[in-house]
Amino acid sequence: MSALPTAVRIVEVGPRDGLQNEKAIIPAAAKIELIDRLSATGLRSIEATSFVSPKWVPQLADAAEVFAGIRKAPGVSYPVLVPNLQGYERALAVGAKEVAVFSAASEAFNRKNINAGIDESIERFLPVLERAGADGVKVRGYVSTVLGCPYQGEVPLADVVRVARRLHDAGCYEVSLGDTIGIGTPGKARAMLRAVAAEVPMAALAIHFHDTRGQALANILACLEEGVSVVDSAVSGTGGCPYAPGASGNVATEDVVYMLEGMGIATGVDLPGLVDTGRWLAALLGRASGSKVTLAQPGA
Repeated sequence: MSALPTAVRIVEVGPRDGLQNEKAIIPAAAKIELIDRLSATGLRSIEATSFVSPKWVPQLADAAEVFAGIRKAPGVSYPVLVPNLQGYERALAVGAKEVAVFSAASEAFNRKNINAGIDESIERFLPVLERAGADGVKVRGYVSTVLGCPYQGEVPLADVVRVARRLHDAGCYEVSLGDTIGIGTPGKARAMLRAVAAEVPMAALAIHFHDTRGQALANILACLEEGVSVVDSAVSGTGGCPYAPGASGNVATEDVVYMLEGMGIATGVDLPGLVDTGRWLAALLGRASGSKVTLAQPGA
């Protein structure tokens, strides 16, 4: 067990991972307002959108309009997801300075999600990494299904390590390890992170937990104790994955910030401002906030 970090960087994924599964199309103006509100809270990394085919994710068909419309706050990065070179070129055209690529540690999930095996999925975005390197664009990598898969069940740790190492070796400055269906528990989360960190530097790793079974905060704490200091989360606990049946929302950013600040770990995030933004988003989506911290407040 390592000493807990003194500070944690939160990667806010609500505008992309949080909204991609919403059935009712959210206007571009509302997405822009969400990101601008988040920028005002002190968050330093806000995943803005995804340049995937609108056929697959209709909610994010307005990616170029949204990215062009947001106010880029100084010192804040606005990464966008790209599935291939075509998506990368669309992102570059509107001025993206950071992109993210994704694969899964599960062969079955990759086939269902992008119709390719693990190795083929990585081959598809190697040209993105090459171009990004030449263009001076940073690349983040996502590995999903690191603690279990809705199609194949258990995912061998060796597969998680192999995919994470390939992403890092290919040039991803950071690799985010995702429990896509929220199935992991703290012991398994710790063992998974420890195995990956034996091959990829801990400073280049992030964690991404869905709260499907109420385990996300416990899993995050277990990983913080291993030395990780970058955590993905979504305001108001929004999210789910179109290709992961039963996946509920991401862990709520409000709840992560509350826990970290309560432990004396700095986030730089204004919690009251974040709660206000989460409430605004929940009202826009027509449902209660997915944040326990918000729901515990008077008048929630």
